Amino acid sequence: MAQTAAATENQAGRHQEVGHKSLLQSDDLYQYILETSVYPREPEPMKELREITANHPWNIMTTSADEGQFLNMLLKLINAKNTMEIGVYTGYSLLATALALPDDGKILAMDINKENYELGLPVIEKAGVAHKIDFKEGPALPVLDQMIADGKYHGSFDFIFVDADKDNYLNYHKRLIDLVKVGGVIGYDNTLWNGSVVAPPDAPLRKYVRYYRDFVLELNKALAADPRIEICQLPVGDGITLCRRIS
Repeated sequence: MAQTAAATENQAGRHQEVGHKSLLQSDDLYQYILETSVYPREPEPMKELREITANHPWNIMTTSADEGQFLNMLLKLINAKNTMEIGVYTGYSLLATALALPDDGKILAMDINKENYELGLPVIEKAGVAHKIDFKEGPALPVLDQMIADGKYHGSFDFIFVDADKDNYLNYHKRLIDLVKVGGVIGYDNTLWNGSVVAPPDAPLRKYVRYYRDFVLELNKALAADPRIEICQLPVGDGITLCRRIS
């Protein structure tokens, strides 16, 4: 059994190494981080969900294990209790969040594809954190607009994580800045976008990478100029920009 478990872990790790999002120039160095600091401390439910997701045809969409570890610690550091996630996929980052929150913590989770979420839901339920999640299927913008119109949600979220359609990132930001509390944090994923943000115009990029690159560049420029937030862009995973609301 031990050998089988080790083989499974190695296979999942190798899959992550081959298809990882990290911008580290050395695959061996990234694998060292995973094997030394991430996998040994990865909660069993997150490991199980990561391995399930590795077999999904869209597995490149998942949050990387090192980023999941980072989010889990960040939420604990800021004592987050009321959070939101836009873009769920199979729920790896959602599970990282749910495990970090106190028992009465809440996550409003939104995604256009409930089927993917339900792939990871049994693991989330087994981990005993499903009661923290309010999942809504469908586009997030109408939900956000309704929340803003209601008035009672202004400044009510401690943390918001966005990993969805890049062409709407700025539209999300315009709304989320009112919903996150002063001192709260918004995290935007994929802000280095496969490294394409510094690629020359004639670089041979995959079609979807090229399509969304301009939206990511526009977001990065807008966040850097927004006086309502402090920002920190980190080369974790595919790049994550943390925005702390200050006004």
